[in-house]
Amino acid sequence: MPKKRNDIDFEKALEELEALIVKMEQGNLSLEESLRYFERGIALTKTCQKALSEAEQKVQILLEKDGKQKLQDFDSSDNSE
Repeated sequence: MPKKRNDIDFEKALEELEALIVKMEQGNLSLEESLRYFERGIALTKTCQKALSEAEQKVQILLEKDGKQKLQDFDSSDNSE
């Protein structure tokens, strides 16, 4: 199945955000550069959150169409290996 534009935007935003974090953690940026990177990071975070929210809504719609399954909160404490 080909990726949709939202999937590509999410992946690119996440990659850019990770790159910004690496650059900021190195500590070689001026205050102005750090603020600019921080602002861009906030915008990228919002883009990623929106994409994830839309994906969650799509999953919920698909589950509701089936009528048998309901979306449940993920509980990481149930992960017993």
